[in-house]
Amino acid sequence: MEPWPSFALQYEQNIAQFKELLAQYNLELAALYGGVTGAVSSKFTDPSKRQEIIDYNVRLARIVSQCGAGHLVLGPGGPRQRPASLEELKTATATIIETAKRTFELGVKACLHPHLWTEVQNENELDTIMELCDSDVVFFAPDTAQLTGAGMNPAELIRRYKDRVAYVHLKDVTKEGAVAEDFPMLDGNEVPVFCELGLGKIDFDSIIEALNDVQYQGWVTVEIDRSTSTPYRSLEICRDFVEQRLRIPVRGCG
Repeated sequence: MEPWPSFALQYEQNIAQFKELLAQYNLELAALYGGVTGAVSSKFTDPSKRQEIIDYNVRLARIVSQCGAGHLVLGPGGPRQRPASLEELKTATATIIETAKRTFELGVKACLHPHLWTEVQNENELDTIMELCDSDVVFFAPDTAQLTGAGMNPAELIRRYKDRVAYVHLKDVTKEGAVAEDFPMLDGNEVPVFCELGLGKIDFDSIIEALNDVQYQGWVTVEIDRSTSTPYRSLEICRDFVEQRLRIPVRGCG
């Protein structure tokens, strides 16, 4: 699992208890979602926030490392107001590199995670940062829905950054014209809407093919934001899609 960082930070001073809790439910920590601190004003593109962001991610990386995991997702800051300028991307890159160096010292790979409605959303922003970053310490965490929602091709990007893909989110997003009768969580204002695997528009076959082509051996973490029925049923839908449609075994693999 990849719990929200605020949950994991509750156990920052008692990692043994956190590990016992994971073991109690037969769970293994895959990663933590880091990046900016979660504050509205915190962004990679703001040089005044650099040390704060570095310190925050080092704290998370220590938890990740002590739990035997190896990945930290670097989520950008929001809300997005406009495309980032080249100077802003250079500033963001400097913060990301320093953060990644510090987490790498702890054995944790920092993985850039483009995200809708944030400072790193489109293909130009992703490519610019990846080009400027040191590939030895800055990795890539593609999210199938975030990339597709921003007009990118996940399979193509996986191949482009094949040596830097270190962690993957499998996530689906509704097709254009989705209605509340099919997706009750639609409120009329949120477009796109993330949904259970197989209920949206993502071409997962091409994505799995790309991961196989680049010989990816890491985690693929299923992510869903809100349920169209009940949380338990949503996870069943996702599990069944992964096992039956993608031919990736889930049950009995622990």
